[in-house]
Amino acid sequence: MQATADPIHTVVLVEGDSDRAAVLVLAERRGLSMTGIDVLAMGGATSIGRFVRTYGRRGLGRRLTGLCDRAEVPHFLRALIDEDPRAPHPGPADLASWGFFVCDGDLEEELITALTPTEVVRVVAAFGDLATFRRLQQQPAHRGQSLESQLHRFFGSASGRKISYAARLAAAVPDDRIPRPLSGLLTVLRSRGDD
Repeated sequence: MQATADPIHTVVLVEGDSDRAAVLVLAERRGLSMTGIDVLAMGGATSIGRFVRTYGRRGLGRRLTGLCDRAEVPHFLRALIDEDPRAPHPGPADLASWGFFVCDGDLEEELITALTPTEVVRVVAAFGDLATFRRLQQQPAHRGQSLESQLHRFFGSASGRKISYAARLAAAVPDDRIPRPLSGLLTVLRSRGDD
């Protein structure tokens, strides 16, 4: 009996479920074929080493790509260098040469900036959460914060909200304002989708 080949050739590594949701929404919006591509939420950047060992060249041999937050770049660099110590070692500025794209802050911040905080408030209102958001704004700990910071905190303040709003913001962001890290990742996925 002949073994069937594993159809997955590319693994997209992202830190969390909200990142995964945004990537999948934008890939669908762009009409990208995700055949052979798996988007995996690692449950945090410190897991990158385990995922690279499992899915990378020395593991299952998948091509790797993904997203990370700026603060997590050292974890990603260490894991990628450990994967192939003989390869030229990228620095934080050229992590994209290995197919990994860096978000300033995190992906939610990138999406809030791309849409503008005012437009994000409209998205919050459209999904019936404006009163809840206004209550958070009135809390003493958040009153003096910028609208962007308040929105970022709001998305992380209830179970499942960060994931659902990552998808909603990804659906709402205009094509010409897709954040650079997501745009770079989508370009890589487009080139690999037909492999």
